[in-house]
Amino acid sequence: MSAATLISRILGYIKDMILAGYFGASAKSDVFFVAFRIPNLLRELFAEGSMSSAFVPVLTETQTKEGREAANRLVRAVLLILLLSVGSICILGMVFAPFIVTMIAPGFLDDPVKFADAVLLTRIMFPFLLFISLASLVMGALNTRGVFFIPALAPALLNVVTIICIVLLASRFANPIISVAVGIVLGGLVQFLFQVPAYWRQGFSFFGRSGETGLTFRQALAHPGLRRIGTLIIPATFGMAVAQINIFVSTILASYLQDGSITYLYYSMRLIQFPIGIFGVAMGMAILPALSEHAAKKEFGLLKDDFSFALRLLFFITVPAMVGLIALQMPIVNTLFQRGEFSHGASVATAQALMCYAFGIWAIVGVRTVTSTFYAMQDTKTPVKIATCGVVINIVFSVALMGPMQHNGLALANSVAATANFILLFYFLRKKLGGIGTRRIVVSFAKTVTAAAVMGAAGWFGTQSELWTTSGQAGLKALYLTVAIVGSFGLYLAVAHLLKSEELSYMAKKIRQRIMR
Repeated sequence: MSAATLISRILGYIKDMILAGYFGASAKSDVFFVAFRIPNLLRELFAEGSMSSAFVPVLTETQTKEGREAANRLVRAVLLILLLSVGSICILGMVFAPFIVTMIAPGFLDDPVKFADAVLLTRIMFPFLLFISLASLVMGALNTRGVFFIPALAPALLNVVTIICIVLLASRFANPIISVAVGIVLGGLVQFLFQVPAYWRQGFSFFGRSGETGLTFRQALAHPGLRRIGTLIIPATFGMAVAQINIFVSTILASYLQDGSITYLYYSMRLIQFPIGIFGVAMGMAILPALSEHAAKKEFGLLKDDFSFALRLLFFITVPAMVGLIALQMPIVNTLFQRGEFSHGASVATAQALMCYAFGIWAIVGVRTVTSTFYAMQDTKTPVKIATCGVVINIVFSVALMGPMQHNGLALANSVAATANFILLFYFLRKKLGGIGTRRIVVSFAKTVTAAAVMGAAGWFGTQSELWTTSGQAGLKALYLTVAIVGSFGLYLAVAHLLKSEELSYMAKKIRQRIMR
């Protein structure tokens, strides 16, 4: 999953580089990112968020206790309800787009052109929600059968299609930013279709096999598995909504700041999503079926062992990525984005926001794993309550910091809220399960932070150059940055080895085993 996600993220950055080159950090880019907030939020609620947290545990339990045919019937029931419910939401979203834009970007009301463009893009992109929901349903079904690579690779096609649409269509529209919206919608459709062959190979079907009678709407609603999913999905959806409020708070407040603020936050958030997506999301999704199976079989000892191992390994991988983003913030932003309409001033502002966001990476990936453990036990209420506290903390710090720190204050508030969220989740999980190897996790984390700090200091000193104040010379900058990253990571591994890191020993053992094959 991490390998497939890496491919997708790299293509995502290529897409972002093209976006930055075409539109810079401007009013037009702000309009697109605001419009994309809506389908992106609903994707989290109805697709990648609540779908994973509620659908996968129940489908795993059904498959474990009742067999594959029963699981297949449950998938078809969910599909029918998904088509009707999400399809209706898409229609309503297109109709009420002006109201939606008013709610999330009230600052745009002072500029009729920005407001009208945001409404148009919102309407164009709403069908994306339906396609990505179908893609997430297929992904969840495949994950329960141990198929991870193809679903994790599918989002790469979303980026490929978007890139193609920008390059081929931008010059054909009076408002070039429309090309990005068209690419998003078509990319969502392709992301779904790419997984369908694997879905069929695993024995799943959409409306019943040949000779079978498809489920009616009434039969789908009466399915006991669907009822269990409904019981779990309501608090899970609310929990995802609570978490997404943090992003909306930043968007609403940033709409009152200078032009470009929303864009700075978007690009910096995209950069921290690299380690979060490759390792945090991948680990959370990969471990959920296994934890769900342990919970279904009442194997809580194995569940605790798997959770502790996953969290320690996750920190070992993501903490150096976090420190690297902080230490190399300016070289990374300059190399990726500073070209065309994206100026040095925009690079500086984006790099500052990146540093503030990066402080929370370890907590964000930790939350993914802890939350997956709650979901595996079909407890979706506890994460909701704790996420609500996180929202309150985020709002308080956002309002307090946006004045003196502008958009950077909004990014830092997000990191503070994520840290509080993780600490509370970890505490209540420990209380629920008893011992979860806390001492072992803390010792491992301390070793990881120490090694990463040495690595970060070396990377920072090694990249002090006037090169990062200029545009151009992309090849030289990429080579310089690559050498700095590889050298710094080598130092991280050396220090981790001296500190006798268990996670490093485990990974080295797995690599040796793979080579011996």
